[in-house]
Amino acid sequence: MKLSQFKFNLPESLLASEPSEQRDESRLMVLHKDTGKIEHKIFKDVLDYFDDKDVMILNDTKVFPARMYGNKEKTGATIEVFLLRELNRELRLWDVLVDPARKIRVGNKLYFGDDDLLVAEVVDNTTSRGRTIRFLFEGTDEEFRRNIEILGETPLPKYIKRKATPEDKFRYQTIYAKNEGAVAAPTAGLHFSRELMKRLELKGVDFAEITLHIGLGTFRTVEVEDLTKHKMDSEQFIITDDAAKTVNRAIDDKRRICAVGTTSMRAIESSVSADRHLKPGSDWTSKFIYPPYEFSIANSMITNFHTPESTLLVMIAAFGGYENVMNAYEVAVKEKYRFYSYGDAMLII
Repeated sequence: MKLSQFKFNLPESLLASEPSEQRDESRLMVLHKDTGKIEHKIFKDVLDYFDDKDVMILNDTKVFPARMYGNKEKTGATIEVFLLRELNRELRLWDVLVDPARKIRVGNKLYFGDDDLLVAEVVDNTTSRGRTIRFLFEGTDEEFRRNIEILGETPLPKYIKRKATPEDKFRYQTIYAKNEGAVAAPTAGLHFSRELMKRLELKGVDFAEITLHIGLGTFRTVEVEDLTKHKMDSEQFIITDDAAKTVNRAIDDKRRICAVGTTSMRAIESSVSADRHLKPGSDWTSKFIYPPYEFSIANSMITNFHTPESTLLVMIAAFGGYENVMNAYEVAVKEKYRFYSYGDAMLII
């Protein structure tokens, strides 16, 4: 398929810059992939579509405060430093993006916080905006993490043109987030409240928690018309024995298995055994799912509404059917559903 087939007109006013008042009261569009039928619900109505021994696969990655602001030595210029991933814990080496990049060269030092709580040195250029930096910090790892927590901001997506608030620290995180390592939230999971999780549990729904640490590559724009030529960035995933057992039992019992979010879907589709069951393991994936594609594990999914020509929309079209999904998006725009990270949700069954 071609990238231009995933164009649609998205008014800027539909990009959600604030979360809904209550997590489970955002809107929910239900798309039946066999018929193309659409229902309009509230997210907590998701309860009506699942029964005893059905499974929801959740991505339990935790967002860390990845956006920091430092001052360049001598000039004092303010530099945004976006922490992508830790390369070496002992040496405190990190892969980062810097902005403005033209001002930052190997050997430069950056100072963070009013009292220079952290100091970093640039040790390598990786891409036009990418750098490797080493934090010059003598304290314990616990103290270092605490300082990152103090200095870092919640890494809201760039389309949200406002400063991150203390509320974002809580709302741009799923309630089941455990394993720190993501620079963006698995946003389909943001709609789950504790009350809704409890009600699903009481109904007999099982949860399988897997981890995929989301990098910025998830949001990288596709720059090729031929989708087969697009390369995804690698992201780390972990699937435990327990999670695999829970999912595989549901496959054998022909239950409804729901991937909550595109990241959960990528992780499970990157770890499929020869007999089309879920394999436990820890690995990196650069899998890009586009139509036509045969899914092996999940037979339903929950996702947010994505932007035109994004890898996320392309995956949704592979799962729900191209015509169904593009029609549903047309309806979503007409009905003023909220799009993107803090937006509304879609259940595809």
